[in-house]
Amino acid sequence: MKKVVIGFFVFLAVLLAVAALVPVLFKDKIKQTLDKEIAKNINANVLYQTDDVSLSLFRDFPNVSLGVENLAIVGIDSFATDTLAQVPSFRMGLDLMSVVAGDELEITSVTMEEPKIRLIVLKSGKANWDIMKPDTAAPTPTDTTASDFAIAIKKWEVNNGTLFYDDLSIPFGMAAYNVNHTGSGDFAKDVFDMKSQTTSDRFTMTYDGVNYIENGKLDADVTMAMDLAKSLYTFKDNNIRVNELPFTFAGTILMPDEAMDFDLTFKATETDFKNVLSVVPGMYTEQFKDIKTEGKLSFDGYFKGRMIDTLMPGFGTELKIINGFFKYPDLPQAARNINVDMRIDNKDGNPNNTTINVRQLHLDLGKNPVDAKVLVEGLEPMKVDGNVKANIDLTEMTKVFPIEGMTLRGLLKVDADAKGIYSKTSMPVIDADMRLTNGYIKSKDFPAPIENLNMVTNILNKTGNTDDTRINVENFNMTLDGEPLSGRALIAGIDKPSFDFDIKGILDLTKLTKIFPQEGMTVSGRINANVAAKGKLSDIEAEKYSNVSANGTMGIANLNFVSTDMPQGIKISKADAVFNNERIEIKNLNGYLGKSDIQANGSISNYLGYALADNQSLRGNFNLNSNIFDVNEWMVEETGEPVASTEAEGVVEIPANLDIALNVNAKKVLYDNLTLNNITGRVLVKDRIAKLDKITFNTLGATFATNGSYNTQDLSKPLFDMALDVQNLNFKQAFSAFNTIKVLAPIAGLLDGTFNTKFNFAGEMAPDMTPVFKTLDGAGVIKVLKAAVRDVKIVNQISTLTRLDELKNFVIENKIIDAQIIDGSLVIKPFDLKVGDMQMTVGGSNNVNGQIDYVTALNVPTGKVGQEINSRLAGMIGGNQLKAAERVTLNLKVGGTLADPKVSLAGGSVKEQASNLVKEAVQNKLDDAKLKLDQRKAQAEDSIRNELNRRKQEAELKARQELEKKRLEAEQNIKKQATDKITDFLKPKAKPAAKPVVTPTDTTKSGTK
Repeated sequence: MKKVVIGFFVFLAVLLAVAALVPVLFKDKIKQTLDKEIAKNINANVLYQTDDVSLSLFRDFPNVSLGVENLAIVGIDSFATDTLAQVPSFRMGLDLMSVVAGDELEITSVTMEEPKIRLIVLKSGKANWDIMKPDTAAPTPTDTTASDFAIAIKKWEVNNGTLFYDDLSIPFGMAAYNVNHTGSGDFAKDVFDMKSQTTSDRFTMTYDGVNYIENGKLDADVTMAMDLAKSLYTFKDNNIRVNELPFTFAGTILMPDEAMDFDLTFKATETDFKNVLSVVPGMYTEQFKDIKTEGKLSFDGYFKGRMIDTLMPGFGTELKIINGFFKYPDLPQAARNINVDMRIDNKDGNPNNTTINVRQLHLDLGKNPVDAKVLVEGLEPMKVDGNVKANIDLTEMTKVFPIEGMTLRGLLKVDADAKGIYSKTSMPVIDADMRLTNGYIKSKDFPAPIENLNMVTNILNKTGNTDDTRINVENFNMTLDGEPLSGRALIAGIDKPSFDFDIKGILDLTKLTKIFPQEGMTVSGRINANVAAKGKLSDIEAEKYSNVSANGTMGIANLNFVSTDMPQGIKISKADAVFNNERIEIKNLNGYLGKSDIQANGSISNYLGYALADNQSLRGNFNLNSNIFDVNEWMVEETGEPVASTEAEGVVEIPANLDIALNVNAKKVLYDNLTLNNITGRVLVKDRIAKLDKITFNTLGATFATNGSYNTQDLSKPLFDMALDVQNLNFKQAFSAFNTIKVLAPIAGLLDGTFNTKFNFAGEMAPDMTPVFKTLDGAGVIKVLKAAVRDVKIVNQISTLTRLDELKNFVIENKIIDAQIIDGSLVIKPFDLKVGDMQMTVGGSNNVNGQIDYVTALNVPTGKVGQEINSRLAGMIGGNQLKAAERVTLNLKVGGTLADPKVSLAGGSVKEQASNLVKEAVQNKLDDAKLKLDQRKAQAEDSIRNELNRRKQEAELKARQELEKKRLEAEQNIKKQATDKITDFLKPKAKPAAKPVVTPTDTTKSGTK
């Protein structure tokens, strides 16, 4: 017995050792296999860290558990900014023997903890989950090496997940929170039953911006017969419940190739009215379980046909409610006599063959009846025949249906009829009246109510032509906390409307937004307005302002605006405006943009065209003053998160429809790490271009004057140009403050002293609003007022090579240097220096990569250079000439980088004009740079020319096709006219008919079928 016990414990120890060693021995193999399969099959970025991969034999014994923490799948191309899936914890169960002995890993289970999955379909139909790479060659039946993974999943599980689905092509949306899902089925077999159970605590379904189910509860228990060989899936036992509405599916889904064939029916499995009431938006609250209901319902439908690309299956549903009734326990009145009979039908899936027939809709809200009927045939165009009649006492309505935190009173009457075709060019014949009398609205968050709210509105169209539509708000008035507001408005026509409106009174935004809170926005302040306008949009578009009447005044006091998009906020302490047909005069505007104070006045013209037409510009001229303006407060901070690499990402776009002149006068402007003092000048905005005109300011102890422009007419390649005039700027401060100097003239960071410059340059702007240095071109002069050169590596190496110690420390004064920027490189034209009894000529270039390429001619007394240089010079120019000469010119080449320069002796001469070598070398650099620039420009011009030619050819082809189409149509018309004339000629002449008795036309029957 003792041996047996010892043997058992030995076996147990060995088993535990094996269990501990298996993950260690096979982790690398599984990780490599996982990476290989992702690279081979997934067309997306699968993100995870090696340290987050783990293996365990204990978690799913006897299977191996492969865990991946913090797994993310991010799309590419159109979905580069969209995270398809984010899974904090992902586990796969792997068959132990496939891990130990096989070349193929067998997946037995999958578990995801708290995943967030976002599914998106673009308007084009492209889906972000379509990430599997297509097979380049279909595997043969004997090909067992197609994958290193075998799918033998028997169970899967999702715990506390979140699912978003957004289909922009329909448009349909869905969101499910706290999703728990379990499933089981043997995918190693071709035929088996798959069982799944899904719950969600919050489920929302949206179509075309309307929430049809909001914060509902989902519980789905589904069993499907799976035939993988035939790709046939059949609903068996299933029960799906949304809130209190249970329904079931029957039928099949067949997936041959890319198509999907549906043959499905569904129906509600319970017939109480309360079940369907639970899915009515706003009804399913905590009080729903206590609502008393009566009545019966039937709800069923079908989904039948093929789905592929743009082809949709047919669909239909029918809902009937008989004698419905509901009453909240805490409210005195009930909704009674709820009767609904409606059907939606589409036999072939073509949207234009959709029929929506609400044969009856009636309910009594307390003593207030609501009746409606409508028949809609097709969608584009849409044939409509319907009417709505309602007389609602809002007080009675709130006794039936709770509106939390609100008190409503007043009489609302709606009487609307519509019959005819709705399309882009036609409207149904409409006569709709809406009248609100003695309205009263009071919010719990604000003690003062809106009182005496009256409105009379009519929408009328007698002919069906869109331009004969009239929207007439005959009267509108209300009182908010004792302050009146009244107005009226008439709009005639749809395509080219005329308008006639006026509004008068005080609008207290503080009170109004407390009654009607605005999500993500805080607004307060008072607007006192007396404004009227009358005219036609066509006259505004043609700028015939004499045909438009507009006048009035507006006063703004203590206006505050803060939103999630503008957290800095805007405050206008006071502003007055006077209107006329052509312009708005703004006077005495005082306020703050964020923390920056502003004072402004000026005028705005063409405001009607800008507001009412798509292609009109807003013109204006303003004077803007500020004591302290902090630009940094309005700059977006970088988050460090990855973003899509789009051409115009981050580029500030100048609006196309602005034509503004801004006269600026600011005492202090904070920008990045600079403080700009006494800014004056003009900013002109027009045609997507912002121009700086005579802008002057002081900073870093220097004076700046600049003109320039920023052009976003091609947003993928925004352009800028700048003309600078700078006086008394410190070298090191310029290096620290300006990125352009750091890149193009890094030597400025090594010099002590000041300079002036007049420089013009231009180029492209990068997405981060910094110059694209390789595109820069420019020219100008730099005047070194005084600069001390010490501890500069280039100069120290020249001194070491030549043994000329005076070069280690010298001063440059009043030296003018010409420079050019060509194709992103700074070229310094030759300039002369004198250091003691030595003369220097320096010139060359440096590029954006930090490489320097300079030539220096150094004229010195012959005996002053070191013995080594003398020996090398004797070999270059001859010993006798060197001994006979009083001075010698050294030709030095400087390369490398500023931090690691390379200095070498390139030649020498006893002739003073040897310094011309520098000029020739620099000129050669200029010529080479200009040649490369010209070649680049020529290539760009060729590309533009080719694109223009392509577009021209396309336009010519299209024009020829249109002419041919019109010619064929004309031939057909001629043939038809000829045929009609022959037919009329051969037709026997009929006797004149008796004139019918004329009766009055019954216009109420127009359009009947």
